[in-house]
Amino acid sequence: MDSLVSMRVFCLVAELKSFAAAAERLRISPAMASKHVMQLEKRLGTRLLNRTSRRVSLNESGTLYFEQARQMLDSLDEVEAAVSKATVVPRGTLRLTAPVWMANPLFAQMLADYQARYPEVCLDVDLSGRLINLVEDGFDLALRATGAPDESLIARPITKVAFYMVASPAFLERTGRPARLADLAGRALLHYALYPGDSLSVKRDGGVETVKLKPVLRSGNETLLHMAALEGMGLAFLPKWLVADDLAAGRLVHILPDELLFDGRLFAVYPSRKYLSAKVRTFIDFVVADKRMR
Repeated sequence: MDSLVSMRVFCLVAELKSFAAAAERLRISPAMASKHVMQLEKRLGTRLLNRTSRRVSLNESGTLYFEQARQMLDSLDEVEAAVSKATVVPRGTLRLTAPVWMANPLFAQMLADYQARYPEVCLDVDLSGRLINLVEDGFDLALRATGAPDESLIARPITKVAFYMVASPAFLERTGRPARLADLAGRALLHYALYPGDSLSVKRDGGVETVKLKPVLRSGNETLLHMAALEGMGLAFLPKWLVADDLAAGRLVHILPDELLFDGRLFAVYPSRKYLSAKVRTFIDFVVADKRMR
């Protein structure tokens, strides 16, 4: 039995979590799909899948094998396509991690449009807010807002992302609206946990002006900080994409817009591989070209 075919069958079963679905996609019988996986497990000397009457799932060995096999098959498809000048159809599961604040209608619309164009790709999106090691955790791609991408990874710039300091009208009515940077000293701050320190610095002609704020809530989840800002709990530094509707509706106020504006950059970050899989390459190209991301 062809080991490469067995590997492809196993990967599809793992992605679809079903022998029947994988067999239908490959136009073989479920019994033949099962035989391929059993032959692969026999050759490796270990079980790769947990099987019950209702579902199929990867065990620890299967997860390790799947991650490596999927990368190898993707690379092989790309090499064959380059040699034959054929087009590889993007398919399989695209594991993507992105900031929490990308759980917004704009990003959801973009994901829907991508999946409509490439229906054989399943998007597995992590918005946990934790800093994921792409290689160790088996992710294909990350969208990260940063000024200094990890040098060990490939980073393709997508667009600028403006971060605003905002507060609710109720908070400003209670504490006063700041007219200059010094007015922020000691104010309640909703502190983003991944941002170092609780001070703000602005360059002046004569040097740097710095003010220290008072953290009243610290979290790595921008959605929580956003909700706390709406509740009048304090000042928050949040991405424009997350607060644009609130600013337009008057639920939040942009504080010192001429002084406190940070233009971060959103990058598509992926492990350094010579051959990018079709699903990763098309997703990056799609996001870069999407005008809604501007």
